[in-house]
Amino acid sequence: MSPYALSMLMSSLAVGTIVTLSSHHWFLAWMGLEINTLAIIPLMTKMHHPRATESATKYFLTQATASALILFSTTINAWMTGEWTIMNMTNPTPTVILTLALAIKLGIAPFHLWLPDVLQGLNMLTCLILSTWQKLAPMALMMLTSHQLNTNLLIAMALMSTIIGGWGGLNQTQMRKIMAYSSIAHLGWMILVISFAPSLALLNLLIYLVLTSSMFLMLMTLNSTNTNKLSISWLKTPTLAASMMVTLMALGGLPPTSGFLPKWLILQEMTKQHLEALSALMAMSALLSLFFYIRLSYTISMTSPPNISNSSLTWRKKKNLTYVIPILIIMSATMMPITPTLLLLN
Repeated sequence: MSPYALSMLMSSLAVGTIVTLSSHHWFLAWMGLEINTLAIIPLMTKMHHPRATESATKYFLTQATASALILFSTTINAWMTGEWTIMNMTNPTPTVILTLALAIKLGIAPFHLWLPDVLQGLNMLTCLILSTWQKLAPMALMMLTSHQLNTNLLIAMALMSTIIGGWGGLNQTQMRKIMAYSSIAHLGWMILVISFAPSLALLNLLIYLVLTSSMFLMLMTLNSTNTNKLSISWLKTPTLAASMMVTLMALGGLPPTSGFLPKWLILQEMTKQHLEALSALMAMSALLSLFFYIRLSYTISMTSPPNISNSSLTWRKKKNLTYVIPILIIMSATMMPITPTLLLLN
């Protein structure tokens, strides 16, 4: 792809998200979401492969459906209230339609089926953009309207997302599908607490962006797309393989990594809301995700493929590691000690 075309598409992605984040009018927010969708489709199809074309088609159809539902719900709301402002969603019917539309946009269960298939057909850079940057605009709209959304519907979708995100990733060998199910599970934790404490949902989103970005950048550096390639990564770059283990533990939510922080605070908030049974179910569903993260860590550290070469050392390619990956890895592992500061900010 031409550098000029690539820069134009990346600029359009940034503009679409910024328009949605800074808008108070539903039509402007919808327009920003449309710019986002139209800008990422050429990035999906730049590989010129039938699987990439299939992924782009699936993504376009699901996002177009969600955008139509958003426009439909906001039109009904404007007809009933006479206003197009985002903060004024008082009628239950357009509110439920908007919640379902944003769930389709984000890939929250039970509207999650498109996400693993779409990510599997893309390259790692586009997967990174789709798993991180493309979540910002819909999540911002959900946070802005969180005090008016149906709490029971959000709790039901959150529980389904964490269970399906953990269950779906158990039998996967492709890293892109594993990261897709990881995204579904993390989104479940975010929308669980979004009605009670939007600041905790924002904290969870920020930590999710750090962990997912560091994981995809390491996979791009190691050129690992499945667990078989992942098992020889420690022979090529031992330091990066060890860092990937720490990031996987953070994604699973093990202390003292950064991933434990949002889960701990969310469970604490749910207990304050007298939802002890729901907290127990969410904690047990997190064990499903933790299982395949531990399995990946075992694959990286304790397995090696059959070596038919006479040499004892594998050829190590010189990788030009950027400064971004070490910074993200450090953030993935060391944000837990600043918990008191974050609690004061909340």
